[in-house]
Amino acid sequence: MGRERRARVRPWLAGVVVVAVAGAGFGLYWFQPWKLWQDETVQEALPGPVAASTAPAGAPSGASAAPAPVGPVTLASGELISHEHATSGTVRLVRLADGSHVVRLEQLDTSNGPDLRVWLTDAPVKKGRAGWNVFDDGKYVSLGKLKGNKGSQNYAVPEGVDPAGFSSVSIWCDRFDVSFGAAELARG
Repeated sequence: MGRERRARVRPWLAGVVVVAVAGAGFGLYWFQPWKLWQDETVQEALPGPVAASTAPAGAPSGASAAPAPVGPVTLASGELISHEHATSGTVRLVRLADGSHVVRLEQLDTSNGPDLRVWLTDAPVKKGRAGWNVFDDGKYVSLGKLKGNKGSQNYAVPEGVDPAGFSSVSIWCDRFDVSFGAAELARG
């Protein structure tokens, strides 16, 4: 009878082990806890002015076909505040010489995490827990995956998006719908 009882318990125990291993695997994939100890530093230069045009053939030296383009201009900026994770750095909305726009993160320092994005939003930046979940309530544009959790990086604003309609930037965890940190853009 003891052997018969053990035979009935083994399939049940094997099922529990399979479910536990599958659950642990899913949990590791979903939460990616190792990223908390992995830093990714990205250092990008701000895109500079487009090269000046050259003088047309036969023109006197020093003459040019068109004026040299104006370098990047900061339209708005702000300081990142912490939300779900300690976050610091500066955010600048920059118009480039060709008329395109980029959001520039400078001296960014935040935690790494799964599925982090840079969002341009119209949401107000609130301190503390009140600001964790507000950025997907209104209008927002994802500028792409966060390139690194440390450093200075550029994120192109898509063509056709008017940056004047947005007032903040969030480092957004798309997987858990929470802001790691955000900055209000003060127009300059």
